Amino acid sequence: MAQSPDVDEPTKEYPAVPDEQPAAVPDPPRKSIVARVLIFFGVVFAVIVAACFGLRSLNVLPSFDNPFDRQTTDRSQPVLLQSMRDLSRYVAADGTFQVIVDLQEDRKYVPDWLINRRVLFVGSGTVEEYVDFSTLSDKALEVDNEKKNIKITLPPPQQGDAALDLQKSYVVEENRGLLTSIGDAFKSDTDKQQRVYQLAQQRITEAARSSGLDQRARDNTQHMLVSLFSRLGYTSVTIEFTTP
Repeated sequence: MAQSPDVDEPTKEYPAVPDEQPAAVPDPPRKSIVARVLIFFGVVFAVIVAACFGLRSLNVLPSFDNPFDRQTTDRSQPVLLQSMRDLSRYVAADGTFQVIVDLQEDRKYVPDWLINRRVLFVGSGTVEEYVDFSTLSDKALEVDNEKKNIKITLPPPQQGDAALDLQKSYVVEENRGLLTSIGDAFKSDTDKQQRVYQLAQQRITEAARSSGLDQRARDNTQHMLVSLFSRLGYTSVTIEFTTP
């Protein structure tokens, strides 16, 4: 059956045009939203901090301390007086000495890297030389008021023990073996530390005996007494020391 030429029919040369629909808008990525939120809160926090510091500089806000600042609590007990005594000695001279103590403790036939303890200690101490007036007898003082002469017989100067100055004393080096270090980690051996201190005091005391401190004490004592009695009007002052 023939069709009328006036009827429109789709041609085979051109395909049919589909109906147009609006393109879907993609959702914003989740990461960009989180970043925006973080930036917003960061800006708000910065503004709050800046406002607090600004108000603090204008003395509008009260001062506040660092909550994580280091604190020191002193729970020491009151000082207890144990004894008291009267001193009747004249300290005529003192000397300050320094000694280097090199003390090593090891085991025979055992390598040093395994069991060993070596301490290099610099000790500084003071030794006093004094004259004890409490031992003076009645015959120790001979006075002639007419001739203004006086003679004093004193005991020889005595030397005290060395007093170690811990502020000027220090450990230069300390080497310990493997097993020694492990043992020290589980116990605190203060006896070894005291031994180093005592050895330093002993050597300082021995060095003071041959340092001429005794003669200096004699000269200073004599000068002090001559000056004292000369001001009291005595023209001749004689100072003698007994033999030890």
